[in-house]
Amino acid sequence: MKKTKLYNLSLATRAIHGKHLHAFKGPVATPIYQTSTYRFKNSNDAVRYAKGDSSVLVYTRYHNPTTNEVEDRIALMENGEACALFASGMAAISTAVLSLCKSGDEIVSTPALYGGTYRFYRDTLHGYNIHVKYINPNALDDLLHLITSKTKVVYFETPTNPTLRLVDIEQLVKITRQMEKKYRTSITIIIDNTFATCLNQKPFEYGVDVIMESATKYLGGHADIMAGVLIGTKQFIEKAKGLSKHLGATPDPFMSFLLDRSLKTFELRVRRQNENAYVLARALKRHPKISRVLYPGLPSHPQHKLAKKQMSAYGGMVTIEVKGGVKAAVKVCDNLNVAINAMSLGGVETLVSIPVYSSHINMTNAELAQHGVTPGMIRISVGVEGIDDLIADFRQALGKIHLK
Repeated sequence: MKKTKLYNLSLATRAIHGKHLHAFKGPVATPIYQTSTYRFKNSNDAVRYAKGDSSVLVYTRYHNPTTNEVEDRIALMENGEACALFASGMAAISTAVLSLCKSGDEIVSTPALYGGTYRFYRDTLHGYNIHVKYINPNALDDLLHLITSKTKVVYFETPTNPTLRLVDIEQLVKITRQMEKKYRTSITIIIDNTFATCLNQKPFEYGVDVIMESATKYLGGHADIMAGVLIGTKQFIEKAKGLSKHLGATPDPFMSFLLDRSLKTFELRVRRQNENAYVLARALKRHPKISRVLYPGLPSHPQHKLAKKQMSAYGGMVTIEVKGGVKAAVKVCDNLNVAINAMSLGGVETLVSIPVYSSHINMTNAELAQHGVTPGMIRISVGVEGIDDLIADFRQALGKIHLK
């Protein structure tokens, strides 16, 4: 990715100011351009747009000044050339894949994915004759056999949802590029960086092509918007935006405004979530009614060494496995007072969910095993509440479990 002096600034400064590091007369907050269409000065504007002048505003499904400001800001935050904002994370994922793959093409992916991504691969892509192969993230050398001349995308997320397993980004990129040369083809490497965020993990430094994040989560951070982003080269983003005009997954200007607001506190929020998650994970690790605590920042995590290598901090997600299976997990979630039993993650409020009842519901036992999901798992999205209050809340809820 091409860098400018702006990229040398701190993440907090980029998130708050974007490119506007100069004196100018105007509002401090980004205005909401709540409009579906735009006035032309004269009919020549329409001609200019038709000839490719992107500075001419035409229709909010194509572009919007509020949205454009947020896209520029996120591209800077992620150290990327350009960004496209979508109405949801799944809109970003589906647009990315469909802009890169056609009938007969193949995708190689790790199996532990966000449930919506997995179902899109399983239930939808076969209708487009696009085939998905899955690789064990602990055996990345298998890419040497799984990648073929038909492979157009290598897709993965790390840490994974909800097991918080890691994928070695450097190794995955190295082998993929090796196979790209072998077949003299172009393979786009896409990472879902939602769990880590750009604060804790910088995939472009390892050679990843495209970063996807559900901006509903940490970028938004307040459980009040739905959004998704793609960050990559200008060429890729222009292609993705071109397809999004037809698919219609357009971000609403007011949503863009709310996301703009959220970016200004992004670093503060996520740093606090990192800190709270680490302390909560340590506090729960020795609880007698918990069989496992999964958190990359704990030395007990099987990939802690890899986490230290490719992450600057370990994120705000903690997964616990309680003794007694799904009934015990339900008992805990239904008796929390500070933490909230709700789907989603990344907000200032601590949320809990049971994967077999939420992100991985209606999956077969074989699929659950492939994803590493067990009935007693509880996924915790740690918020910014007082950490002592959270620890006490989980301890009292765990006390409701009565094991035989």
